[in-house]
Amino acid sequence: MKFGLYLLETRPQFLILSIVLGLTGTCIAWYDGSFNIWEALLATFGLILTHMSVNSINDYFDYKSGIDKVTVITPFSGGSGMIRAERLTLHEVLWVGIITLSLAVPVGIYFILTKGWLLLPLLIVAALCIVLYSPLILKCHWPEWSPGLGLGILPVLGMYFSQTGLYTCHALIASVPSGFLVHNLLLLNEFPDTEADRVDNRKTLPITLGKKGAAIFYTAVTLLVYIWVIGAVMLKAMPAFTLLALLTLPIAIKAIRGAFHYDEMDRLVPAMGHNVIVVLLTQALIGIGYILAGFINS
Repeated sequence: MKFGLYLLETRPQFLILSIVLGLTGTCIAWYDGSFNIWEALLATFGLILTHMSVNSINDYFDYKSGIDKVTVITPFSGGSGMIRAERLTLHEVLWVGIITLSLAVPVGIYFILTKGWLLLPLLIVAALCIVLYSPLILKCHWPEWSPGLGLGILPVLGMYFSQTGLYTCHALIASVPSGFLVHNLLLLNEFPDTEADRVDNRKTLPITLGKKGAAIFYTAVTLLVYIWVIGAVMLKAMPAFTLLALLTLPIAIKAIRGAFHYDEMDRLVPAMGHNVIVVLLTQALIGIGYILAGFINS
């Protein structure tokens, strides 16, 4: 049975991000008075399937382009390695991506029919971010915006819509930190892949700006996460309890320091680990902040 190999291809250890995104969007909707546990679980399942597809399709294009032959593998970057290890074929990996994306489609259709057609444009944009990322968007000079949007902002908004049937300015403001965080998740993980990405003429920020410039950009976006939350709380666009997100700032500073040691793998890899913690924990704390605020206001 190859099911276990297909599951490993989707890099299940990284699917925690989808669960946290689902939690964040659901908590915001709960705070606004809308919550259905079964629909929350279904929407999160659809998000996980989509994330599986992203990981598999990216592996397919990475191997097909030839960059896998020179990619530096780390615990946080470099793909699943299933094709290089000859445990799965190139076409099997592509089919994993196609099937998981296809399984997510009925979930999207369900919510379009039950919550409203306004979900459709969001799903179309998200699908385009997935399908066009490796063959097209990565050839632009700032591709990191795409995962920030497609695997950050849009999932939170989509989870919110799956509960409420509408979009609000409040939900949009609350989803922006997720966009910044996922943007930086991809950005820091690209540092070890810089030379490999040149093989396929990719234009990631470490290539476009140089590694030092990309480290500065990473720093600015990281700090912007906290500035955004503080500003939103001051403007009463987010509840005060979301300031819990600031608890991850010391870990973020460790990631920032490591980012400037981009040519020292023994310092960069721990920074990538700190970055993952910041991405997951900051969003979780924002969601918890909405839950606490909801209880206080009830």
